[in-house]
Amino acid sequence: MASVSATSLTGRRIAITRAREQASELAARLAALGAEVVELPLIRVAKHIEKDTLADVMLELGGYDWIVFTSTNGVAFFFEEFFRLFDDIRSLGLLRFACVGAATARAIGGFHLKVECQPETATAEALAGALVATDSLDSAKVLVVTGNLNRDTLVTKLEAARAIVDCLQVYRTEKTDLTAEPAAADFRARGADAILFASSSAVQSFVDQAAALKLAPGATRPLAGSIGPQTGETMKKVGMPIDFEAKTPSLDSLVEAVVKKLNK
Repeated sequence: MASVSATSLTGRRIAITRAREQASELAARLAALGAEVVELPLIRVAKHIEKDTLADVMLELGGYDWIVFTSTNGVAFFFEEFFRLFDDIRSLGLLRFACVGAATARAIGGFHLKVECQPETATAEALAGALVATDSLDSAKVLVVTGNLNRDTLVTKLEAARAIVDCLQVYRTEKTDLTAEPAAADFRARGADAILFASSSAVQSFVDQAAALKLAPGATRPLAGSIGPQTGETMKKVGMPIDFEAKTPSLDSLVEAVVKKLNK
């Protein structure tokens, strides 16, 4: 973010809607640019694993050709279970790693593991295309680590390329109730210059909690920003305007987009 100065957001109020346990990185980046950050944790992410499925996957772990991650949550919860059951990273066997997004790749790299397939565009469609382009999927066994809200697009495309796909859900994304949250009361009373959405689930939760987040007369109505096309599509479906969108689905790009929009 070389083009963004340290005072780019001075005097601006920015509302962020990520889960509480994931908000710190985005909040820190905005605060470093001078913004007043209002945290509205519209969703929460919790570990949730079906034990029988986990047992089957771990017993067959060495037989998979690829393991695919679509989020940092998946990486964190998968390896938490892996190291509960194994004490040696070599128990992964000869698995090849694929993922969506730079943050997910960094999380995998934190275990000194190499990501062999990561598309430039951080979407499930792009990841499926990149994996198909490796010409390694015919009869290959692929493990996709997911959450409860992951779309079927990735699995469908991999299966169409003749891969044998298993899914392991390791977390749930759920709506939170902000009715009694002090930050929500502050948002209702004062509003914000912008509100940032980094997931479709946060958009839906915002709509579902409209009464708890209704702005008071005189409050600043925020411009709404999307982290990428998938979140943007959900905003369109619920009738929410997209005032700006990140060029690529990443926190850096989302921050650049809000700076550009508010400094026009």
